[in-house]
Amino acid sequence: MNNVVLIGRLTRDPELSYTPNTQTAVTRFTIAVDRPRRSGEDAGADFIRITVWGKQAETCDRYLSKGRQVAVLGRIQTGSYKNREGVTVYTTDVVADRVEFLGGNQGAGQQGSPQSGIQRNLNDTNDTSGSGFDQTQEIGDFDEVPDTFQAIDDALPF
Repeated sequence: MNNVVLIGRLTRDPELSYTPNTQTAVTRFTIAVDRPRRSGEDAGADFIRITVWGKQAETCDRYLSKGRQVAVLGRIQTGSYKNREGVTVYTTDVVADRVEFLGGNQGAGQQGSPQSGIQRNLNDTNDTSGSGFDQTQEIGDFDEVPDTFQAIDDALPF
């Protein structure tokens, strides 16, 4: 199993780009996650790179900015490449399946209150990660009750 849940603050504004062939949106940003502190120790933080794909990437680019607190649910992905000097550099990133915006609008720098539309758009990921996340139903879509629905007045058994 490869799952990770992180809460941290963006260290700089997100960077949005698109893949050359499919024009799929990809946003990258880094969050600072506080380390647990023992008495007498200085506070520390880990700086973790996050990659977000699809519609969620565009939403993150639009509403996130440096200092904004987020919760990230995803998976760890490692890789490597050779730099200009020919030295192999190893990387560890989190590929996000879900990003939740925390802490209100502080540091967001956006006008108005985008919070009403964020929750619905965050889960529209186009499912490029193969994670099975495709929660595109909006909260207000439950207005119609099927004809076969019957209310039960009996007390619940628990």
